[in-house]
Amino acid sequence: MDRQKDTAFEAVLEQLIEHGPGDIASVFARAFELAMQIERERFLGAGLYERTAERQGYANGYKPKRIDTPVGTVHVQVPKTAGHDGEPFYPQSLERGRRSVRAVMLAVAEMYIKGVSTREVEAVMREFGIESLSSSQVSRATKMLDEELQAWRDRPLGEIKYLILDARYEKMRHGGIVRDVAVLSAIGIGPDERRRVLGVSVALAEAEVHWRAFLESLVARGLRGVEFIVSDDHSGLRAARRAVLGGATWQRCQFHLARNAIHHAPNVEIRKRIGRQLKSIWTADDLAKAETALAELVASYRDTASKLADWLEKNVPEALAVFTLAEHHRKRLRTSNPIERSVQQELKRRTVKVRVFPSEDALLRLVSAVLVEIDEKWASDTKAYIKWECQDA
Repeated sequence: MDRQKDTAFEAVLEQLIEHGPGDIASVFARAFELAMQIERERFLGAGLYERTAERQGYANGYKPKRIDTPVGTVHVQVPKTAGHDGEPFYPQSLERGRRSVRAVMLAVAEMYIKGVSTREVEAVMREFGIESLSSSQVSRATKMLDEELQAWRDRPLGEIKYLILDARYEKMRHGGIVRDVAVLSAIGIGPDERRRVLGVSVALAEAEVHWRAFLESLVARGLRGVEFIVSDDHSGLRAARRAVLGGATWQRCQFHLARNAIHHAPNVEIRKRIGRQLKSIWTADDLAKAETALAELVASYRDTASKLADWLEKNVPEALAVFTLAEHHRKRLRTSNPIERSVQQELKRRTVKVRVFPSEDALLRLVSAVLVEIDEKWASDTKAYIKWECQDA
């Protein structure tokens, strides 16, 4: 194997000697091809024409593929295999390389959004091995990134049983003024038991028209089979959900509801204890016990805080739909926190230094790239987020 690595390294050096640094794209392509060939030999358990006891299948030629990079478009020959069982061969080096290229392009776009000077951007890019960046190269890198992110946002969906919806706000320049705009996002859990980021959209507000357009876009891409939706209570989202996914059960986020309850408490003493009292309802053994605990809580405030009692009686039942699910699914779907912790916190970390986005394109570019990273991480996770085979246990 060491000799295999040495041979590959020598081949890349020969390419560099022959073409020089001016044609770095061809060197890049050759390195890709050699890495993929090594991967294929490891996958098959044998080298080309080699016979071993561990051999699984055989090499089956190549197929051409184009890869766009900041240093130019490269054409590579992707090795194929045949005659083996199990998952088809796909070179991971190609996928990792694609992600690395995206990371470079996003770094360039993100730095320009944040107002970093061209000189500072070039200094950072030298760390990636790119000696200089012209404005045309930056534009080209941004265009390539936008095309890839648009393809991700338009990719086909499929069956999703559980859907979690949320929004966060960013400042964006629009029509000559700075406005707070909503970033709508959705994650879902499907038959493969994994979380996936389904989509993202930038809207001027959380009005029904924007949520409805977002949900309709998910359906148009093939979203189907939604049985259960988790979200905060917002009039625009509520109306859009009923119109587009009216057949699904809705669970109001318990975390946000408890926080809203604090604002309806008439004094400090009640504000201190209302969260704890609601938690005793959330953690009840079943729906009947939760409803009994709610009735007792409402009765306890009927004389001393009647407005709070009325509010609890009207709103808390919307947060009890989760009791219709299998017990081991409830913890994951009581709140929209899975999307807040995993998605919204990362978006906040990446957008906080921008302060004001110059355009919708700039905002959508950055949040989409962050969500692609999260989605790919979830897709590669070997541990199930929710196990369907246990749902009736």
